[in-house]
Amino acid sequence: MVVADIKAVVLGATGFVGQSVTQVLRRQGVAYVGASRALGVDLRDPAATAALLRREQPTHIVNCAANVGSLNYVTEQAGTVIADNVRMALSLYEAVARECPQAIVINPIANCAYPAEADVFREEDWLEGPVHRSVLSYGASRRLLWNTAECFAMQHGVKSIHLLTPNMYGPYDSTDPNKTHALNALVAKFVKARLACQPQLVVWGTGAPIREWLYAPDFGRLVWEVMQHPDRPGLEQPTNLAQNSGLSVRELVTLMQRTFNYQGQIIWDAAKPDGALKKVMNNARFRCIFPAFQFTPIDDGIAATARYYESIYPY
Repeated sequence: MVVADIKAVVLGATGFVGQSVTQVLRRQGVAYVGASRALGVDLRDPAATAALLRREQPTHIVNCAANVGSLNYVTEQAGTVIADNVRMALSLYEAVARECPQAIVINPIANCAYPAEADVFREEDWLEGPVHRSVLSYGASRRLLWNTAECFAMQHGVKSIHLLTPNMYGPYDSTDPNKTHALNALVAKFVKARLACQPQLVVWGTGAPIREWLYAPDFGRLVWEVMQHPDRPGLEQPTNLAQNSGLSVRELVTLMQRTFNYQGQIIWDAAKPDGALKKVMNNARFRCIFPAFQFTPIDDGIAATARYYESIYPY
């Protein structure tokens, strides 16, 4: 599909992941419209969502809209998190079916939707068991998003592509510790500790959990690949955006101590939840679909994220 044939709507365009997507689309010269509450569209409202899609008639909808935050946030606000995300999923698919059933919906689905007992995540097993209770509100809503998409495909022929994502990091995330994604929260803390000459730095949890990390601009690049070639064999099923490797939080902290030359004391707040102990995603299907894709090295991604937080300090 050529650029001139693409018109995208990016939901959640002012959020962390949405901004990475819109940056890629701008660089590629793609016509797109962003939507979010900050831009005046409440995607929980079926009428507002339908009006947006009726007006824009997109060829592609990139669904980055979500109410999500830290493990602490999705536990403390569990009822609100699941209610908001379920309402957005239903509003979106009802509106697509009614106003633009030809549009392709691209859904990032966080890997917290995988079963709690799994440590290596394989696509064929992603619904085989309950999600971890620490992410029940958000993980359950991601599974429901997939189920909603499948039901609207059955009845209305709406096409969706589901991209299962590791923990993301990169520029444009929140500075609120309760809302920030895990790796971003660490980078923001180290930037603040260095610039404010703090003698101590508190890290939530024990540091034991192992996670795979995806640089958000890499997600934007992958979305662009999907938009150009939505019929690639394999994309008809949920697909891991995977590197098949992970780092523990303690390893990340050590890396950042070295990167930022931080000499202060690290204090581990074990009262905060760790979540599942390991989340690493199998990349066999990914490499069949995207054999040439190169991920940003984590050192480079952390450096770019640090520059972002330095640019908005103090926060």
